[in-house]
Amino acid sequence: MDKFIIDGGRKLNGSVRVSGAKNAALPIIVASLLAEKGKTVLSNVPNLMDIRTISGVIEGLGARVNFDINSEQMEIDATSLKKHTAPYELVRKMRASFLVMGPLLSRLGRARVSLPGGCVLGPRPVDQHILGFQKLGARITESKGYISASAKFLKGTAIFFDRPSHTGTENIMMAAVLARGKTTIINAGCDPEIVDLAEFLNKMGAIISGAGTPRIEVTGVKNLRAAAHSVIPDRLEAGTFMLAVGACGGSVEISGIIPQHNEILISKMSESGVKLKIAKDKMTVSRDGRPNALKITTYPYPGFPTDLQAAAMAYATICKGTSQIRETVFTERFTHIMELIRLGADIKITGDEAIVSGVDGLKGASIMASDIRAGAGLVIAALAAGGQSEILRVYHIDRGYQRIEEKLARIGGNIKRVAV
Repeated sequence: MDKFIIDGGRKLNGSVRVSGAKNAALPIIVASLLAEKGKTVLSNVPNLMDIRTISGVIEGLGARVNFDINSEQMEIDATSLKKHTAPYELVRKMRASFLVMGPLLSRLGRARVSLPGGCVLGPRPVDQHILGFQKLGARITESKGYISASAKFLKGTAIFFDRPSHTGTENIMMAAVLARGKTTIINAGCDPEIVDLAEFLNKMGAIISGAGTPRIEVTGVKNLRAAAHSVIPDRLEAGTFMLAVGACGGSVEISGIIPQHNEILISKMSESGVKLKIAKDKMTVSRDGRPNALKITTYPYPGFPTDLQAAAMAYATICKGTSQIRETVFTERFTHIMELIRLGADIKITGDEAIVSGVDGLKGASIMASDIRAGAGLVIAALAAGGQSEILRVYHIDRGYQRIEEKLARIGGNIKRVAV
């Protein structure tokens, strides 16, 4: 139960390197269960609580995992995979654990996974996952909080999503790789993390095309083999640092990134008055004067990411004029607003929209993180605020950011972790 103590009001300067993407690493780690033989070697794996949780899940299913946190390399051998039940005590900690359903059903012909937990962000049903499995020929039952799926074999078909689903697309892709025939996912998620998963599966011997577009085709194969793969950089961590510089001022080089993954954020911040110099795998973000207000609507990729909404709102609190931030992905993702108001922000909520009137300055206060991304937004606001702030429940932040306080300290943020 650590907390952060932040003495804010300082500009950020220097350079920072982004870690591997948590949201890419999680499904790739799970997908390693599909290899009947051999050792999968993953590099650029972030050392996060969620990574350790998913490692525990697949170890509980029979896989052997060795994670070297210094080299950020993980080795996975799923040769001995036999168990098909993912236990509640681990799955309840993280929604992404439900992704084991696809690989288990595909390889073993059966899967039993408890309903997922994780951040409370309003209704996030797994109905599209389940409907997809049923379309592939699986029999689905629910009992005592567990979803069970079974099939003698899966058969390729066309699967239509009502709305692009990031994890739904990944789960169905992993189920379809060993199905008989071709599976077409229509209105699929287009996220870079889905593309990274598809590239890893293709290295294992899968036949997947169209990843990154709304139409993905998967031609089933008989088996998959272990493979080596490097996880893509975390666009959300990159975006968090970009918005932190925008809120605090200064100039920071953010390296180890893929700028194209943050095109909409780059556009919004440029329009707001922040200077961005883009290179192949890095960018320099700088801000001198007070930035202008911005207008944002969250939407599945390539729209503005809901996972950066809280950070963008923290940035908007110090902008000139009135910003409009509309949340269309998760119905209950405004929990950070009351904490920002404690720092002196002027924010009003109208339905799914937050109206943020920029203030001349925020003031330090004691605040509390409610989820991963809300916590990151509060860190940004506290760094921009004058005086000292205390952020409680930073274990939420640790789920998605690798020692964020150390990275921020290296670029001038006065932030330290304190045991409670």
